[in-house]
Amino acid sequence: MRRARPRLALTCGEPAGIGPDICARIGAQILDDGADFDIVCLTDAGLLAARARQLGVQHYTGPHFSIAHQPLDVPATAGRLDPRNAHWVLRLLDRAIDGSKAGEFDAIITAPVQKSVINDAGVAFTGHTEYLAQRCNIARPVMMLAADSLRVALATTHLPLQEVSGAITAASLDGILDILQRDLRSKWGIAAPRIAVCGLNPHAGESGHLGREEIDTIAPAIARARTRGIAASGPWPADTIFTPRQLANFDVVLAMFHDQGLPVLKYAGFGNAVNITLGLPLIRTSVDHGTALDLAGTGKAEHGSLLAAVKLAAQLVRSQQA
Repeated sequence: MRRARPRLALTCGEPAGIGPDICARIGAQILDDGADFDIVCLTDAGLLAARARQLGVQHYTGPHFSIAHQPLDVPATAGRLDPRNAHWVLRLLDRAIDGSKAGEFDAIITAPVQKSVINDAGVAFTGHTEYLAQRCNIARPVMMLAADSLRVALATTHLPLQEVSGAITAASLDGILDILQRDLRSKWGIAAPRIAVCGLNPHAGESGHLGREEIDTIAPAIARARTRGIAASGPWPADTIFTPRQLANFDVVLAMFHDQGLPVLKYAGFGNAVNITLGLPLIRTSVDHGTALDLAGTGKAEHGSLLAAVKLAAQLVRSQQA
């Protein structure tokens, strides 16, 4: 459904974390500054009101920021995790996903969740990216973070390091490179995305002396991608590809594992970076940080990353509709 103003679903995440804090601050900023999009915040109305009072935020709801009340299972206290609310966190996501599929929402923005407390509640949950993919019946989502012009995508996401090599396969790399090509074209308007592909091992394997993944799997995937018209190159050593001179030649870097690429991006843009899930039939953005339980309810949590995620979601909606 095409709307004059994008309608965005915002899930407030872990109720004991800073999600309610930053959602309330987003509402207050939109009320003050105005916006050319509408946000529906999926949360417990009483939770958001109580947290706003703690922060001294007096006005956060208005014509462009409304609340879709989803009652908590048990009362939440800032900074204190309670597994009894884990299923509530997932119901917020389900409500946002279902609404997006039905055309009620044009995009989803997610505040941070606490994976450990969801696992403690007996749910095998590894992260937003994987959960969204499962609900959308997508076998291979791609996590990408963006901070200004720097974009870093991941070949693997939330895996123990010992499992990374086995998860990097010819099929997975082929699919990921195709998704990067398609989504950077359709959502960012980049006609021919330039993709730098990292190696897995130090020095990209040092010609096989430090590992053969580059020779056996990564380089052949790059070669196949180029035959499909994808401007991929590498494998590049991860310790040099992130230098400014090298980054100027690329639109995105594909890192092989979580902590190969994301520390660089978060150092460059922490607090303003945005997490985007590619390969889904819907638009989803999120913050670049966790629940920060020690900051919940203190007024010290910054909402810059959530604001950037909201603005990017609205931008991507308009790009797809253009």
